[in-house]
Amino acid sequence: PGEPDGEERDTARGGEEDRHACEQAMASESDAGGGSILSHSELDGQIERLKRRENLTEKEIRVLCSQAKEILSKEENMHTVPAPVTVVGDIHGQFYDLLELFRIAGDAPNTNFVFLGDYVDRGYYSVECATLVVLLKTRFPSRVCLLRGNHESRQITQVYGFYDECLRKFGTAEVWLEFVEVFDYLPLAASVAGKIFCPHAGLSPSIDTVDQLQGLSRKQEVPHEGPICDLVWSDPDDNMGWGISPRGAGYTFGPDITEQFNHNNGFNFVVRAHQLVMEGFQWAHPNLCVTVFSAPNYCYRCGNQAAIMLVDENMNHSFIRYDASPERGDKDRRRVPDYFL
Repeated sequence: PGEPDGEERDTARGGEEDRHACEQAMASESDAGGGSILSHSELDGQIERLKRRENLTEKEIRVLCSQAKEILSKEENMHTVPAPVTVVGDIHGQFYDLLELFRIAGDAPNTNFVFLGDYVDRGYYSVECATLVVLLKTRFPSRVCLLRGNHESRQITQVYGFYDECLRKFGTAEVWLEFVEVFDYLPLAASVAGKIFCPHAGLSPSIDTVDQLQGLSRKQEVPHEGPICDLVWSDPDDNMGWGISPRGAGYTFGPDITEQFNHNNGFNFVVRAHQLVMEGFQWAHPNLCVTVFSAPNYCYRCGNQAAIMLVDENMNHSFIRYDASPERGDKDRRRVPDYFL
């Protein structure tokens, strides 16, 4: 199954004047605090504040994003992480469910994480989710790996909620601009000990080898086509070979494609996110490609379980399923954004 609203690549809607004015203001600022380096204790304090449901200020987010970009700029397109590690699928702005995930899996740095992307949009708390994962990456850069999903883009976030949420919570688009610049720096995939391939979505007909992936220039908006687009948009399919994606971006790829890619690059299997699966995880291609989805009761209505994948130090993998947090918050429940309808 795909996402419940048949998500396709939409063109960005309005807000050009607001965004242009905000970009000019940011460019002309005297970089207040922009050169600051957040200490470990400052980052720890911000993490605790956020967990108490207290958002950071615009200035704090600006400094945080600057430091995060510096860290992410040093990572390769495919970031290699050691085992043991916990792999997390789509979060989609469901902040209370993200906190529930940490209660189940443990907190960094005691648990290592690979997040497969889609931190924002659709849920009520995209700002909180994006802020928390970027804080964790900045505080524990060797323990937390953040990947780019198809929703980590300017166009998609203007349609599915993150842009509007930033305007609602801060009154300007500045926080949105800071985060989407960070999104440009996110790696496109991860490898767990060279044996498990982790993209957000899937494979690309333009990428046969890891070397080709590593050679891409990723610091840009997600293109409408090409290998970067494919990595964040494609889906596995039962049919052999490559197919046209009903999403309007990326491709579908069959078990033969997955098997050949794994063989070429020495991977045991692919773990990806990007699609709602009712049981939290589902093998799309048996023993070759598994989908992990970590937003329980997606959009607060789908009734699905969520899951995370655990990989131990011996590269054995297992899955933990969980339900939505009983705590939902009440800040935005009165207003259901248009994109839920």
